[in-house]
Amino acid sequence: MNEEKIQSLKVPAHIAIIMDGNGRWAKKRGMPRTFGHSQGAKVVEQILEDADHIGVKYLTVYAFSTENWSRPQTEVKALMNLLRRYMKTSLAKCAKNNVRVRVIGDKSMLDQDLQDSIADLERDTAANTGIGFQIAINYGGRDEIVRAVRRAAEKGLLNDPGRIDESLLNDCLDTAGIPDPDLLIRTCGEQRISNFLLWQLAYSEMYFTDKSWPEFDREELLKAIDAFNHRERRYGGLIH
Repeated sequence: MNEEKIQSLKVPAHIAIIMDGNGRWAKKRGMPRTFGHSQGAKVVEQILEDADHIGVKYLTVYAFSTENWSRPQTEVKALMNLLRRYMKTSLAKCAKNNVRVRVIGDKSMLDQDLQDSIADLERDTAANTGIGFQIAINYGGRDEIVRAVRRAAEKGLLNDPGRIDESLLNDCLDTAGIPDPDLLIRTCGEQRISNFLLWQLAYSEMYFTDKSWPEFDREELLKAIDAFNHRERRYGGLIH
């Protein structure tokens, strides 16, 4: 896509991505699934940089779901170690690129050292003013809604049924203060949302590509944004 075309695009403020196909990509190349996850992590860093340069304000990626614990323990351990390395090595990059990081999901299930690294990264990037980068770890959409209701109850916000509305729940979600995604991208040909951002994706446009995540690049990101530009977002209303 040429620069003139890129400049004419309306860029979604918030893009969410289900990064599918790491293991299948590796298997096709005779490599272990863990190799695919390592390659996928490199793509995350590049796409974050590309999204920032294009003008995306928020990027949210699905790194590890509440269901992923059922995978073989060797793969789970490798994924956790990959996340550990990312948390420890990304701080300097985030500072340099002015990235603001938030991890969403039930962090209480993670090992303490990983929880500490996440807390450090979130704290040390909180004042950054560039792209907001959300990483979903031990995340499930239903679990998030349950935890949001629990938070609201603990704060006494559910005692008056008349006060319960969308705004109240929004403020108790992991993504409080972040606009809902304009565009969801899923790689590797699957066409479902797999318990990701169930509340937030209510009016998001969806883009599915056959490319596996390790193959996803700036050009594929621009194709998704171009497709987004051809959608009519009605939010339940009519286009006049």
